[in-house]
Amino acid sequence: MTEVLRFTARGERDVFVVRQRGREVAEALGFEQPDQVRFATALSEVCRHLLGSARSAVVTFAVHDGRVEAVLQAAGAVPSGPTSGLADGVRAAARLLDTADLTEGVAAVTIRLARRLPFGVDPGPDTVERIRADLARTVPTNVLDELGVQNAQLIAALEEAQRHSDELLRLNAELEETNQGVMALYTQLSDEMEQTNRGVVALYAELDERSAQLREASDAKSRFLRNVSHELRAPVTAILGMTRLVLDPQSEPLTGEQTYQLTLIQTSAGDLLTLVNQLLDLAKAESNRLEPGWAPVDLAAVFGQLRGTLRPLARPSVELTVDDPAGVPPLVTDEGMLVQILRNLLTNGLKFTDRGEVTLTARYDADARRAVLTVTDTGIGIADADQERVFEEFFQVRDAQRAATPGTGLGLPYARRLCGLLGIDLTLDSEPGHGSTFTLRVPRTPSDITGPAAGTGGGRPTTERIPDRADGLARVLVVDDDGAFRHRLRQILEADGLSVDEAADGRAALDAIAAGRPDAIVLDLRMPGMGGLELLGVLAADTAARPIPVLVLTAAELDDVARAATAHAAGVLDKATLDDRQLVDALHAVVRR
Repeated sequence: MTEVLRFTARGERDVFVVRQRGREVAEALGFEQPDQVRFATALSEVCRHLLGSARSAVVTFAVHDGRVEAVLQAAGAVPSGPTSGLADGVRAAARLLDTADLTEGVAAVTIRLARRLPFGVDPGPDTVERIRADLARTVPTNVLDELGVQNAQLIAALEEAQRHSDELLRLNAELEETNQGVMALYTQLSDEMEQTNRGVVALYAELDERSAQLREASDAKSRFLRNVSHELRAPVTAILGMTRLVLDPQSEPLTGEQTYQLTLIQTSAGDLLTLVNQLLDLAKAESNRLEPGWAPVDLAAVFGQLRGTLRPLARPSVELTVDDPAGVPPLVTDEGMLVQILRNLLTNGLKFTDRGEVTLTARYDADARRAVLTVTDTGIGIADADQERVFEEFFQVRDAQRAATPGTGLGLPYARRLCGLLGIDLTLDSEPGHGSTFTLRVPRTPSDITGPAAGTGGGRPTTERIPDRADGLARVLVVDDDGAFRHRLRQILEADGLSVDEAADGRAALDAIAAGRPDAIVLDLRMPGMGGLELLGVLAADTAARPIPVLVLTAAELDDVARAATAHAAGVLDKATLDDRQLVDALHAVVRR
């Protein structure tokens, strides 16, 4: 501790002296004026009570551990209990300074007041000595002079307070103006959001209508294809039969021209029958009338069949090579569909290859549990712009360097549809002038099917694990204040064959339950009026409604109160990461409990 100033104050008349000296010490140590006033005021408040009871007190100012300290010691009996005036003065000083302690000794009272030095001020010995010398040369002023100084400080403080008050009034006015602007903007955004929501709902309704129209058009096209195909097949078959009879060597002999013309008729009728069969197969695939017949398939037998039936179709300048799939274990798939896919790919390769070879190879990917079948040709190839279009119905690749290739443009689209039914991944890699490679990744068993194929309608394998739907779930009540989100849930649930009722808040939900009890409730938590948490409490207290399972959908983090309330729910799903299949399966799961 480095002492700066020490003197003795005698009686109440020296309270002003203590105040003046405290202010001078604070000023010398670099305190700003407001802090000087605080330090001096705290000293005078303590001295006023101390010297009112004691004859004198030794006042010491010192610098210690980054603080300025004022220590006041008075001898004799000084009232210093918790209810004394001195204790009140110390408590008042504590509000102005960092610390203010009162210590009672056997025959003396010590009060220690301290305030941290201003930031960056760390007086060394030379500085303290200079301050000590300066203070020693000053003489305390009289009472009137000190009162004048106090009045000046008070006026300055009042002016500063007035400036702060004026500044606060100005800021309040600016905030009020800003709030009005924010409210206007909020109102505008709310109106725009409402209009946008109405537009989204209208768009959903229009999309539903368009989707229904497209479904009807697709169904009509499929019905047309089926009907036309059936109607054409009979006369075409009759033409082929009559032509065979006429061309039979046992029939009456024909001239060379007659034989040539009838052969043309037979070939054209055969092509027409192929087209009719492809149209009929395509119509069945589009209407989901094709169901895979899952059974073990010997790939070696399939390859042998393809080798024998397709080799006569190859041009003399083209070699058809079908490798032995010895390393591939038996597959569980639909043999007829797999043969059709490979036949279409191989026929396509033979059709567009004038010289070179068309090759079918096979290997097994044990890690992925997939048989990898590859059909490669050295034909004309397919440009990048056409590689997706070749899977469109009736599209054919055109090549100016060769004659028109006969065909319907249905082989590849039908092959892709069959691949989707069997969970086969079909990819194409091709370059014009350098041939094409079609790669099929065939699952070992139906349980190995993943991705979109696992969820397709008619193509779902019968051995796939499908959630048990025999749970009595038929009617669902969706409670959410977001109309667009309710619309989305309605589409998901109705696609699963469920009946859906809607409510925009808890009160409307209770009315809907009273009108007809649902099998399950999908509930949002945050809604105007009666929210989801309140509705859960009402349902839990109602013995009639209590057995209805409730599935909560929310994007908000649940606090302790919300977690306690949702304990009445059968399940809670995150709205932000909601998956269509997850929602449907969760509903069936909570109903089965």
